[in-house]
Amino acid sequence: MNEPRDEMVDGSGGLRPPWRLLHATLTGLGRDVLAERGQQLDRIFQDEGLTSLLPGAAPVGWRCDPIPLPLGAAEFATLAAGLAQRARLLAAVLADVYGPQTLLAEGLLPPALVYANPAFLRPCQVTDGTSPGPRLQLYSAELMRDADGQWQVLADRTADAAGVAYALENRRALARVVPELFRSTQLRRLKPFFETWQDAMQRLAPQPGGNPGLALLTAGPSDKLWFEHVVLARELSCSLVEGGDLTVRDGLLFLKTLRGLQRVDVLLRRQDGRTLDPLELESGAADGIPGLLDAMREGNVRVVNDPGAGFAEAPALAPFLPALARRLLGEELLLPSLPALWLGQAAAAETVLADLPAWRIRSAFDGTENPVAASQLDLAARAELAGRIASSGEEYVALPPIRPSVAPCVGPEGMVPRPVVVRLFLVFDGSQWQAMPGGLARVLSEQDLVVGRLPLHALSKDVWVAAEEETELLGPANLGVSALPIRRTTGDLPSRVGDNFFWLGRYLERLEGAARLLRLAIAWVERPTPTPREVAELHSLTECLIAARLVKAEAVRGLGVAALGAELRQVAGPEGPLAGLLSEVHRLAELLRDRLTGEVYGTLHHSLRTLTASLHRVREGRSGAKGLDTLSQAMTGVLQFSATVAGLAAENMVRGGGRLFLDLGRRVERARAIANELACVLDQPGALGRPSRLEPGLRLALELRDSVITYRTRYLSVLQAGPVLDLVMADESNPRGLAFQLAATRDLLAELGGRADSPLASAAAQMLDEVQAMTRDVLAAPQQAGAAVKLAPRLKALAETVAQLSNRITRRYFALLPAVRSLGVEAEGRPLRGMA
Repeated sequence: MNEPRDEMVDGSGGLRPPWRLLHATLTGLGRDVLAERGQQLDRIFQDEGLTSLLPGAAPVGWRCDPIPLPLGAAEFATLAAGLAQRARLLAAVLADVYGPQTLLAEGLLPPALVYANPAFLRPCQVTDGTSPGPRLQLYSAELMRDADGQWQVLADRTADAAGVAYALENRRALARVVPELFRSTQLRRLKPFFETWQDAMQRLAPQPGGNPGLALLTAGPSDKLWFEHVVLARELSCSLVEGGDLTVRDGLLFLKTLRGLQRVDVLLRRQDGRTLDPLELESGAADGIPGLLDAMREGNVRVVNDPGAGFAEAPALAPFLPALARRLLGEELLLPSLPALWLGQAAAAETVLADLPAWRIRSAFDGTENPVAASQLDLAARAELAGRIASSGEEYVALPPIRPSVAPCVGPEGMVPRPVVVRLFLVFDGSQWQAMPGGLARVLSEQDLVVGRLPLHALSKDVWVAAEEETELLGPANLGVSALPIRRTTGDLPSRVGDNFFWLGRYLERLEGAARLLRLAIAWVERPTPTPREVAELHSLTECLIAARLVKAEAVRGLGVAALGAELRQVAGPEGPLAGLLSEVHRLAELLRDRLTGEVYGTLHHSLRTLTASLHRVREGRSGAKGLDTLSQAMTGVLQFSATVAGLAAENMVRGGGRLFLDLGRRVERARAIANELACVLDQPGALGRPSRLEPGLRLALELRDSVITYRTRYLSVLQAGPVLDLVMADESNPRGLAFQLAATRDLLAELGGRADSPLASAAAQMLDEVQAMTRDVLAAPQQAGAAVKLAPRLKALAETVAQLSNRITRRYFALLPAVRSLGVEAEGRPLRGMA
């Protein structure tokens, strides 16, 4: 067997033309520098890109080699022409299979390759002679070069052409880490390809002109290619949506936003086509959009690619492509496929069964399924495979052994040749297919069987295409779009996104509140011999911890300092409340990744990693004082993290939209927490006759609200109920006080509702009035301590009312449900419970 072709060195030991300038720069950098640059690339992808996943998920080992894979301009032009022809061919096959089916009638396609293919979606077939337009707008192919230097297509990707964002991120990261390489070679840029792509999508809109609604449909963060969806949505200026964000009304597709329904004209699909419409396709698809296929038939929305386009990915289709090219295009196939045999043909099955270990067997229909090397199976498994081929050969394709070309990669001993396959991408601009001048090369491991799903654990390369001096700079043609009206509203924010921002704010505030409580509790527990007054204060603090669900009542209530210290050591456990709060913050940050700036997301991501590591350190030393001291340090880190995120949100996020709901969530959560805390610290029955018994609770209220210094500045060391409650409850200038939160909530809801007297804003204003009234009652009482103690039930009722307000916000803006009516009275206009 011939040795695999070396991409860099020719048969006589000389450098191939695309590598000459590149090799000189690589040699100048040296082995150690290249190895160090490779580590930098790994850190970039780990900290900013593909490897940042949800907590608990397996880490993604996507890496980019510092050495790119260059292609000459003439060679790339040949590949682009060949792939454009394949794209035209596969589009024509799809048009026929979902249309008149003349290929079946003429025997050029066996019926078993069509009707047995799960990716053939019968509801997408057009039988009335109308044309829905090209079913293929995006196309990618995986290629390898054999030992003779001939390029062969390993797989066609027609469902969603995954991997293009990986290629873009490889280019960006490489430019940052190894800029010397870019100075030595003139490259064609990738950006014009995405501009052409966006232009092509706008032209697909059913209504020409205007500002068409573009959306990218994803299955959400659970999808392994979620990172790509985020990148593409940004590059193409699409709304990133999930199935639940969309609805079909009167044959039109709409995005559910905070201010109503917004029409979607073009939907870039990154979800399995079989799950798009549960009414006509897979009925159990929870993330589908009922009525979408009907809207497509009416011509009211274009889906890219068509839900049934995945049919053309079937590996069994490859052996028939040469004949199909002659029939449909009148041309010979320019780029051959990897030699393959469809085992539904008796002669092919006999050939393979005669020497089964020499072949690799894969599904005839699933282009993402990895093949099985028959030689690696034991005798029993090989016999079982042979039996399946003999009985159901139409379900399998056989591939011969393949030896892709090799390219240099950075290894421990310098540059090491390793086998590579290349993935290139094309988009249809309305008249012809345009290839992205670059791509994605994947370095194969010894266990890699070449074809199959794009792996998440892989070493990749950036594919370069040299620029020619005479090359004309091409870009998309200008669209005739009318002047856009100025928008300064949050109307285009999907309701799901607003909901996620709201709850991110709430969980950030819960995390910060937990940190303040725990840090204060640890300081009290570590005191050597608490005085009776300190014991009373610790009792109030314990009740606050119980109310915040940080400790269990049965484990600490009435059992003293030792029991509380033991329970605090369990807070940082893997199933403890802190881990749960961190997990929720991380989950919501990932859900909002496409809505956060790089600085905000990077801070969240890095800080959450650091905080998670600090909890691990707490667990390792949680016995004894060392564990509590480590926990206290970790809580200081949480407070610093909260302050940093709040500052970044204020400086980096536009006032409105996501920031508005983030702030609203924090204010609602802080108001509820303050009301509960004050109810706990004021619940001192003995203070009715002895005001001094309330002092520990008042001191604790100041400490929890970080208001000790302000109080001392105003009142020196005299501690009285009226001044304390005025500061932590009624002073709207105190950002840690209750009135500040309710006033901010009122203003935010007024901004959302478009008027100061909107129902939700009025509800917040009523709560603020109640807080002011409570404070006035204390100040006017002859015995302020006794009056303060009586506020505990009213504060608990207020905390419950804040929770009800949160539910009303959810119903109004996120669930998009009408206001609740009871006995003919609209809920939004009812007086708040306990405040009538």
